[in-house]
Amino acid sequence: MKRHNHTEVSEFFFQGFSSFQENQITLFVVFLVLYIFTLAGNIIIVIIIRIDHHLHTPMYFFLSMLSTSETLYSLVIIPRMLFSLVCRDKSISLPGCATQMFFFVTFGINNCFLLTAMGYDRYVAICNPLRYTVIMNRKVCALLVWGALSIGLIVAMTQVTSVFRLPFCGIEVAHFFCDIRPVMKLSCIDTTINEILTLIISVLVLLVPMGLVFISYVLIISTILKIASAEGRQKAFATCASHLTVVIVHYGCAAIAYLKPKSENTRDQDQLISVTYTVITPLLNPVVYSLRNKEVKDALLRAVGKKHP
Repeated sequence: MKRHNHTEVSEFFFQGFSSFQENQITLFVVFLVLYIFTLAGNIIIVIIIRIDHHLHTPMYFFLSMLSTSETLYSLVIIPRMLFSLVCRDKSISLPGCATQMFFFVTFGINNCFLLTAMGYDRYVAICNPLRYTVIMNRKVCALLVWGALSIGLIVAMTQVTSVFRLPFCGIEVAHFFCDIRPVMKLSCIDTTINEILTLIISVLVLLVPMGLVFISYVLIISTILKIASAEGRQKAFATCASHLTVVIVHYGCAAIAYLKPKSENTRDQDQLISVTYTVITPLLNPVVYSLRNKEVKDALLRAVGKKHP
């Protein structure tokens, strides 16, 4: 790798998908199609929830916030990745890299905690239905959303500040966007303290929400199993299935990417995991909620005039 005195480094270069040099156009077409579906799906969900009064409930308020966050999250990464696939210019300035990392971390963590809020919402709806509207009032919903975003912003500021205080010698980022570990590897000095900080933050922002969602679902399942009628049990499970599917994929990919030992995977394996959580996961949200959720499907039919209100 080409080395420079750290005072000279003013930009980085993405290695991107250099292992797949022959398939750059194919990758571009595949990712562009997935990106269009991601944008369209999430925007449709936000609009449908906004215009259909049947969906003006806490559950769908959180879903619309998650769709908005997923849309912004994909906007931070995918357009730049698509540009790098078809253009020879794979450079990014240090401020541009810092900005991309800041918003990637902010929205990534925001998504984690929004999924936790949605888990809490399902817990209250099933385990304490008579007090649901009192507990999940507008103020509580707004506080949970602001809390998720605030944690994302604080962690992003901490991470970006600690990474971009480092002196850089390397200029080639072994990735298709400015993720924390690939950028830290370009430093001239030992980054053990930064790596420990990143691991501590990863554990807190992944394992804490995962633990809270797990506890919610243990309580939810124990309540559902006490429901006398089979129809009631099925309906209760159905309201949680969509959320649980998104949670498993989202937390699963993020945990593999950020909680594994740093040398365990090859660069290609790391990129495959990254593609899953930057391209596939934002698409999963609208697909799962539109295919598995009867209320959203009914709202879509009402919107296109095929079902009466």
